[in-house]
Amino acid sequence: MNPPLTPEELRVLGAMIEKDMATPEYYPLSLNALMNACNQKNNRDPLTSYDEAIVSQTLEGLRARHLATILSGGDHRVPKHGHRAWETLDVNNRELAVLCVMMLRGAQTVNELKTRTERLHAFDDLESVEGCLAKLAGRQMAIQIPKQSGMREPRWMHLLGGAVDIHAPVAEPAPRSDSLADRVSRLEAEVESLRAQMEDLRRELGA
Repeated sequence: MNPPLTPEELRVLGAMIEKDMATPEYYPLSLNALMNACNQKNNRDPLTSYDEAIVSQTLEGLRARHLATILSGGDHRVPKHGHRAWETLDVNNRELAVLCVMMLRGAQTVNELKTRTERLHAFDDLESVEGCLAKLAGRQMAIQIPKQSGMREPRWMHLLGGAVDIHAPVAEPAPRSDSLADRVSRLEAEVESLRAQMEDLRRELGA
C-alpha cells in the first residue's frame, strides 16, 4: 500500500474482513460491533482497547482509501460498516484470508496460516498456502521472514503496513492446541457479536 496502512487501519480492516468471511450473518458491522471485534481477547496480536472515536476516525481513513464503506437506511437501523478489500487490493478469497490472519495476528508460519485461516478459507494442504504466499510476495504484499535462532521454521508477514525488518528478533509463541483454541475463539467471537447486536438494539429502542 502507498502510503502504508497504520496499525489502527490494519486492525479495523482485518476485523471487518474476518467477520465478513467467518460469520457473514453478523456482517456488516455497527460501530459498536466493530469496536468489539477490534478489541477481542482472542485471535489478536497485539491486544487493543480502541474506543468508538478511534474506530470511527480510522474508518474515515479507510473510506478515503476505498477500503471501507458505510451502509445506512433500508434494513439498517444504525449505520453499518463493511470493507472493500477484494476490489481495492485486487485479491481472491484465499489471498484475502491469508492477509487477514497476518493483519490480526502478525507474522505466521505456513502451518499456522493453514490452521488459522480454516474459518475464512479451507486450503487443501500446506503447498496451497505456500503457493498463495508466493503470489502475494510476487505482488510485494507479503514477505518471508527467515528462520531465526530459537524458531522452528520461517514465518511470513504482510507488507500492507510498510516494509518489514526481516532480521528483527521474533519471539516464539508457546505451543498450544490450535484446533481447540480456534473452536473456543469462534464461540467467544460469536458471543461478542451477539452482545454487540443486543447493545445496538437497546440503543435503537431507547432512541
